Amino acid sequence: MKSILIVDDNLASLKQISAQLSQDYEISLAKSGELALQICAREQPDLILLDVEMPGMDGFATIAQIKKDPRLMHIPVIFLTGNHDSATEIKGLESGAMDFITKPANIDILRHRIKIHLDFTAYQLNLEHMTKELEDNIGISFAELLDCKDHNAAGHVLSTGEYAVLIAKELQETGIFKDEITDEFISMIKRAAPFHDIGKIGVSDIILLRRTVLTEEEYLEVQKHTLIGSQVMKVIYNRTPSQKYLEMAAIIAEGHHEHYNGKGYPHGIKGDDIPLCSRIVAVANIYDSCITDRVYRKALSHQEACEIISRGRGTEFDPRIVDVFEKISDTFINYKTSSGLALFLPDVEYFQ
Repeated sequence: MKSILIVDDNLASLKQISAQLSQDYEISLAKSGELALQICAREQPDLILLDVEMPGMDGFATIAQIKKDPRLMHIPVIFLTGNHDSATEIKGLESGAMDFITKPANIDILRHRIKIHLDFTAYQLNLEHMTKELEDNIGISFAELLDCKDHNAAGHVLSTGEYAVLIAKELQETGIFKDEITDEFISMIKRAAPFHDIGKIGVSDIILLRRTVLTEEEYLEVQKHTLIGSQVMKVIYNRTPSQKYLEMAAIIAEGHHEHYNGKGYPHGIKGDDIPLCSRIVAVANIYDSCITDRVYRKALSHQEACEIISRGRGTEFDPRIVDVFEKISDTFINYKTSSGLALFLPDVEYFQ
C-alpha cells in the first residue's frame, strides 16, 4: 500500500483528508513543516499533500528543504491551499510541486490527482531503473569486447568495479573524504570502473598476450592504454554529457596506474593530485589482478595480494585507502566473480 504524508496546521483538515484516504493509503500526519521533514527523513512517503499557509515554516520553505535532499527530492508534492490567486499557484509549481489543489478539496478530484502522480512517479522511477540497467550493460559489453582479445579480461573489469565499490563504501562509512564520497559518487564509480582498461583495445595482441618479459619499448606501448582509454571515454561522454559516470570513466582510465609517490604513468602525478576515483580503482585493480591467472603466471593467493598492496602503502597507493582495504580485505573473497580471470598489465617491477 502506498503511503501519503498530509501536512497541515489545521487539525480538522488533517483529520478530514486522512479519513477520506485511509482506506486506500497508509497515512502519516504532520501539523508543521518541521515535523513533516522529520517524518520524511524517517519514512520517505510515496506522496506528500502539503498546505501552503502554515505558521513558521510554510509550504514553500518545506518543499525547498525536501527538494534539497537527494533521498526525498523524487517524492511528488501536491500543494493544498485556500488561496486561489494565480501568483501563488505559479510559485508553487515553480518550487517543484507536481500539482496545486484548492481547499476545501473535492475528494474525487483529490483521489484522481493522487493516483495520476503516484502512477507517473512509479513510471519515472522504473524508467530511471531501466536506464541504469542499460548503462551498466554498456560497461559489461565493453568488458566482453575486451574478452575477444583475452578470455580473462571481462571478469577482471567487472570484479574491479565490485571491489572499488566496497572500498568507496567503507571510506564513506569512516568519514574519510566525506566531501567527495557521496552516494552518487559510489553509484558512478560502480558504473565507471569497468571501463578502466578499455584502452587495451588499442594495444597489440602480440604484446598483450606475451608470456615472457616485455621489452622497454613494448612496456611503453602498454602504458598507452591509459591515454587511449581516456580518449575513447571522453568522446563518448561528449556525445552523451548527461551521463556523468562516463566522465568519471575517462578519469579512471587515464589515472588508475598513477602512483601516490609520482612514479606511475602516464603523467607521473602524485598524492591528492591523482583523482580519488583513480586512487580507489588502483587498489581494486591490483587486488583482482593478483588473485587471477595471468598469461605468464598462476593466480596469487588472497594473502599474497594483500601483502603486495600493503607494501605499496604510501608509494604506489594512497595510504588512507590501503588502511581501509586492509580493514575490509577479507570481504573481497566473497565478491570474486566466477569469470574473474584477469589479464593484468602491472607496473614494471612485476615483470621482473
